[in-house]
Amino acid sequence: MPRRDAAGASAYFEPRGLLDMANARAGGPAGDWAYSNTNYLLAGLIAERVTGRPFNELVTTRVIERIGLRDTYAPGVGEEGIRGRHPQGYQLDEATGELLDFTRMDPSWGWAAGQLVSTPADLHTFLRALLAGRLLEPAQLAELRTTVAVHPQSDVRYGLGLFRTPLSCGGVAWGHGGDIPGYSTVDGATDDGRAATLVVTSLNGSVVDGSVAADRAALVDAALCAR
Repeated sequence: MPRRDAAGASAYFEPRGLLDMANARAGGPAGDWAYSNTNYLLAGLIAERVTGRPFNELVTTRVIERIGLRDTYAPGVGEEGIRGRHPQGYQLDEATGELLDFTRMDPSWGWAAGQLVSTPADLHTFLRALLAGRLLEPAQLAELRTTVAVHPQSDVRYGLGLFRTPLSCGGVAWGHGGDIPGYSTVDGATDDGRAATLVVTSLNGSVVDGSVAADRAALVDAALCAR
C-alpha cells in the first residue's frame, strides 16, 4: 500500500502504474503461499482485456445489479467521498501518534483488490448469493472452494478469493475481509445461510494498544455459532 498521510490521501493511481510499482519489488520464495493485492490487480486487467469493458462496469452489472446490492458501488475516477450516511474512518500516524481522519480518500490504489464501498448487509447478501451458486456455475464455484493452507500452524485455508475458516461449533465459514486506511472488515458466511460481519473504523494498530484487532475473528465466530 502506498504510504501517505491524510493530506496526501487524494493521490490517484492508474492500474498499470500499480502494476509497475509491484514489478519493481522483489518477489517472495516460489511455492510459498502469500496474499497479494497484485494478483487481484492482474485479474482485473485480464477481465477488462477479455470483455473489452471497464472493470467498474463489470463489477456493477455482473455482481452489484445482478444480486440487488442496494448500498454497494465502485467509486468513479477522482471520487473521494463516501455516498450516503457513513462512519468516520481513522488511521494512526505512527510517527506522531495522531489519529488521522481518512474518511475522504482516493481508493484507486485498491482498484480490483478492493476499490468498492459497501455495507455489512450487502456483504451478507453477496456471500450468501455466492455460496448459493447465484454468481458462478457449479464447476467455477467448486474451483473457488479449492483451498491451500495459509500457514502450517493455522487451520485457515485460502481458495480463489475466499478464506475457509473452521468454526468453534463445527463446520466452516467462507469469507474475505478487507482493510483500507480508515476501515477494517472481517466477515464470514456458512453454507446454510448464516452470515456475520464486523467493521472497525480503523486499521490494525490504529488504537493505542492495538487490541481493536485482537479478537475480531473470534467475535465473528461467536456470532456465526450463536443459536
